[in-house]
Amino acid sequence: MKKKLFTHIVLTVLLFISTQATTAQTITKNQTGTHDGYYYSFWNQGGGGTVAMTLGPDGNYSTTWSNATNFTAGKGWAKGSPDRAIHFSGHFDGGKNGYLAVYGWTRNALIEYYVVENYGAWTPPGGVSKGSFTSDGGTYNIYETTRTQQPSIDGTQTFQQYWSVRTTRRSSGTVTFANHVAAWKSKGMILGSSWDYQIMESEGYYSSGSSTITVSEGSAK
Repeated sequence: MKKKLFTHIVLTVLLFISTQATTAQTITKNQTGTHDGYYYSFWNQGGGGTVAMTLGPDGNYSTTWSNATNFTAGKGWAKGSPDRAIHFSGHFDGGKNGYLAVYGWTRNALIEYYVVENYGAWTPPGGVSKGSFTSDGGTYNIYETTRTQQPSIDGTQTFQQYWSVRTTRRSSGTVTFANHVAAWKSKGMILGSSWDYQIMESEGYYSSGSSTITVSEGSAK
């Protein structure tokens, strides 16, 4: 009886390990898709260095980058929402210039947006804040920047970037995104009417670093 029980436990453990190994997937080339019920995006500008993203179970992913020029990678949803509550937890090392953020795009107008929760030695995006507000237990500075003829979800375009940058860094918590939409709107920063993807991303810009993050839809605060 003990032998049968031991054999059953061993087989169960081996099955679990095999399932986890099958679930994990490492990406080094630009692509998007769905993995374990979550949308993922991986984009690397190239130009030197190495970047890899490993897709874990459910909303989990990890990244490592070394001397990367510019990349963004993460998991989330294929269609963004103006009122989604995004829960995240894990570890983030932004190195010299990396950040962990709720990230996505809208069309009509074409807007790239960031809610930055953690960052490395340099605080993005630089420049003068347009004001600040409080949400989810912290203070965020608001910025608006212009990208002129740069890569976008619709090819090379000129477009605006909207930023909320948390003043006290964290690697776990909840982002009540509707609060950021409202704060941006109060500054005349209106998001587009059509929503593209929305992820919890790790991004590196001329830096090295790593992250292990799990994202899910949380409860608004």
